[in-house]
Amino acid sequence: MSDPWLHIVGIGEDGLDGLVPATRAVIEAAEVIIGGERHHSLAGNVNAERLAWPSPFDAMVETIKTLRGRRAVILVTGDPLWFSVGARIGRAIDPSEIIYHPQLSAFQLAAARMGWSLPDVETLTVHGRPVEQMIAFIQPDARLLVLTTGAETPGQIARFLADRGFGKSRMTVLAAMGGKDEARFDGVAEDWDHVVPAFNTLAVECVAAPDAALLPRVPGLADNLFQSDGTMTKQEVRAATVAKLMPMRGALLWDIGCGCGSVAIEWMRAARYARAIGIEPRADRRAMAAANALALGAPKLSIVEGTVPEALDGLEAPDAIFIGGGLSRPTFEAAWAALRPLGRLVANAVTLESEAELIALHKEYGGDLVKISTHRAEPVGRLTGWRPAMPVTQWSLVKR
Repeated sequence: MSDPWLHIVGIGEDGLDGLVPATRAVIEAAEVIIGGERHHSLAGNVNAERLAWPSPFDAMVETIKTLRGRRAVILVTGDPLWFSVGARIGRAIDPSEIIYHPQLSAFQLAAARMGWSLPDVETLTVHGRPVEQMIAFIQPDARLLVLTTGAETPGQIARFLADRGFGKSRMTVLAAMGGKDEARFDGVAEDWDHVVPAFNTLAVECVAAPDAALLPRVPGLADNLFQSDGTMTKQEVRAATVAKLMPMRGALLWDIGCGCGSVAIEWMRAARYARAIGIEPRADRRAMAAANALALGAPKLSIVEGTVPEALDGLEAPDAIFIGGGLSRPTFEAAWAALRPLGRLVANAVTLESEAELIALHKEYGGDLVKISTHRAEPVGRLTGWRPAMPVTQWSLVKR
């Protein structure tokens, strides 16, 4: 274990004056300081070598490693470990070599300005990330604090809200919090027209209209929310499928034969930072999956062209696998071999041939085999009757 040599310091709009004396002394004694232009301006006239953020990000880590043996400081905004670079650096450099100096985060400052309790708020970042990922958090009465990408982000989010029936949602942009130039902009999503500073934090209080789209993060979104050619895992079966796949924070799903992407998208919505790779040979279905992912708040869905098992070569080992189309023993065996320990595999079948394959695999590998049958009430002349959907045989198991 090495002695700490790297200090990662959170700094606010009040600059050095807002730091405790011990942290201020660390900056004043630094030989080299890394930060953005804004951070360097906040740190005042400290006599140290100044380095700007290298690009790409990995180059920054390599640059930092070359500073071992010098008094090095990295300046970041707010809390270095809350949607900031501190965690990334801590994965590349032994944390025993780092001392973190947290400052009030933008979330804490924004919650104080709004009078909101942080445990009752969803804290999100779209800074340097697809802004569409916040769509999954649009819920009636939800309160959101969002670190934005720039001046245009609040307008983009306002459109997301209005398009989904949340146009009356109250929005507040907070800029330069804690500094002499602190500014606040209030409005509602459907009328949002403010020009705001590029560096800002957005607070949203979601207000749903009677016809608002309800997009819960638990699985089972309505089928009509997805673009589809009709070949998709239907709502009730999808809910059971995703439940068996057990979405978990940061976990990776392979969706084999992903079609319009409904299972992969529900998986990603169900857990923070859940990831998915959809494997689909048809270009039209890949296009639908990509459009659905953007519309439903899963913009990081990765879509791979190809057929299995060949298309699985070189992919990151998954935590869960769904086989929704193209089931065969070679496909299962390749998927099962790649699945991580404690990984979950679910395969659905609607044809007799696929069902026979599932039954044979179940006898060999165990797991749970169930048949799911659903009926929907539909008009029968002037009356109403039950119309059955094709039954689905579902096999699920955990790799132990």
